[in-house]
Amino acid sequence: MRRRAFVAVLFSVTLLACLCPSGYALQGAPATALGARAAKTTTTSTNSEAPIPVPDSNVPPAGRRLSADRVIAIASALAKMRAVRRKYPGSYAGAYLKVPFHWQVSFFSRNGKTEIGQVTIADLTGRVLEQWTGFQVAWTMARGYPGAFGRHVNALYIWLALCVLFLVPFVNFRRPFALLHLDLLVLLSFSISLAFFNHARIYASVPLAYPPLLYLLARMLALLRRGRAGRARANGRAGIGSSPGPLRLLVPAPWLAVGVVFLLGFRIALNVTDSNVIDVGYAGVIGAQRIADGRALYGSFPADNEHGDTYGPASYEAYIPFQQVFGWSGTWDDLPAAHAAAIFFDLLAVALLFWLGRRLRGPTLGIALAYGWVSFPFTLFALESNSNDTLVALLVLAALLTATYTSNAARAGRGALAALAGLTKFAPLALAPLLATHGLPDVGRMRRARALAVFGAGFAATVAIVSIPALSHDSLHEIYERTLVYQSNRGSPFSVWGLYGLHAEEIAVEALAVALALALAFVGGWARNDDIVGLAAACAAVVIAEQLGIEHWFYLYIPWFFPLVMIALLGRFSEPPAPVPAVASAPARSSRPAAALSS
Repeated sequence: MRRRAFVAVLFSVTLLACLCPSGYALQGAPATALGARAAKTTTTSTNSEAPIPVPDSNVPPAGRRLSADRVIAIASALAKMRAVRRKYPGSYAGAYLKVPFHWQVSFFSRNGKTEIGQVTIADLTGRVLEQWTGFQVAWTMARGYPGAFGRHVNALYIWLALCVLFLVPFVNFRRPFALLHLDLLVLLSFSISLAFFNHARIYASVPLAYPPLLYLLARMLALLRRGRAGRARANGRAGIGSSPGPLRLLVPAPWLAVGVVFLLGFRIALNVTDSNVIDVGYAGVIGAQRIADGRALYGSFPADNEHGDTYGPASYEAYIPFQQVFGWSGTWDDLPAAHAAAIFFDLLAVALLFWLGRRLRGPTLGIALAYGWVSFPFTLFALESNSNDTLVALLVLAALLTATYTSNAARAGRGALAALAGLTKFAPLALAPLLATHGLPDVGRMRRARALAVFGAGFAATVAIVSIPALSHDSLHEIYERTLVYQSNRGSPFSVWGLYGLHAEEIAVEALAVALALALAFVGGWARNDDIVGLAAACAAVVIAEQLGIEHWFYLYIPWFFPLVMIALLGRFSEPPAPVPAVASAPARSSRPAAALSS
């Protein structure tokens, strides 16, 4: 009892610390005025602050102390710039004005097609503020500007508090070496990679994201293997393997429910007052406006988000209600529609997790899953970036929820939700075979064919309806070029494949991910039964395998698989048995003769 009371106090104090933040933030690049400005322009600004070219001259422009020739000489003397220019013979430099009082010197290859180096210089002092080469020239998000993604969610007082809040309720002191503890720590270990990313240490941050991904993939497959053996022993009634017993929480479930409410309030308040809208959320608002106005969706996005039309049509259609209610000024402003959409997606994901957990194991699991979402720092990272990645998670969760029902309407709804998830961001299309084959009747070829047909009808009808706004103005070729072709041809340093040029290995991993998805759906039969927890583990394995093979990976993709992993990890535990009501013992029978009793 003392231990439980101590944990309850620790939980409360940490929760209050999270709700009343004060402390120091994780820093990326040097916190200069330009760094703060660049962080804003990276994610929320338009081209009004773009550098202005200045011709070569020894005369300073009006209002400036340094001349173009002088800043070029300063930049050319830097060892980093001399080294990169030796690699590109014939390279040349150009000077640009930047607000408020800075210069940018860019070095270009001989033909002018590639910017090979970039230097930022303070006009008043001539001090070099930043210097970048390689992929950090083109990818400003790789420069570690403070607050570029998630703003103050990266602050230590928030991030570490959330890590503690996420972990503490699931700690079992009686079994300190329980595998669940390691599982949760691995989920939190993505924070190490993010810390290096926030310090512009890309050659450290990128490789560090892969050990937790590989561990989680192996863990999900191990749970499936154990579940298959358990079903063989118990004729499919034991879920994933034999149940390890009831889910024991250090913090009582009612306390967790209160924590869910408080953390939801904290998340919404932080989003409204502090968050920024990155290009993904901005693209959703742009696409919603274009659909509402009856204009072409693909091929004509504004210059400040030229390639924002790279997602499926469902990604933009989901923003239409919010764009219609909150409007859009036509520029990359605060975008209240994107904020409202992100908050709504977050709330719906919490509700779906509670509903799903309650159907699987009862209210304790539902509360634990909802709490896991609101306390996990990377879901707040996505919310504070106002991206559309939570939309992917909630659509997959909704498809998983329909799998808990056995009617034809539920199966058709599962097909529709699988289509919506795939037409939001194309990666979830790999889950369609797994979702289609789940729960097929064990006997009767015709019954199985009918069940697949119902799923296929829901999937095809949804694809047709969702594609109407796009196909009304754009050809299939245009859509294909702007989405799949652009994404496949876009180089990115945010994976080991792009960072080190391992393109052949990337293709091999992608092929293995496809093979895994098909094997789980058609060969292994691991999810073709009534085991929803096994289906969650299989879906998580497929999503993680896909993410291991993509060239552009980012921390916003963690919420795609996080709720599936939590369902697989916590859903193995059974609901605590209800206490058996005490029954009064029957009165002892009298040994006296009946005649004596009647007298």
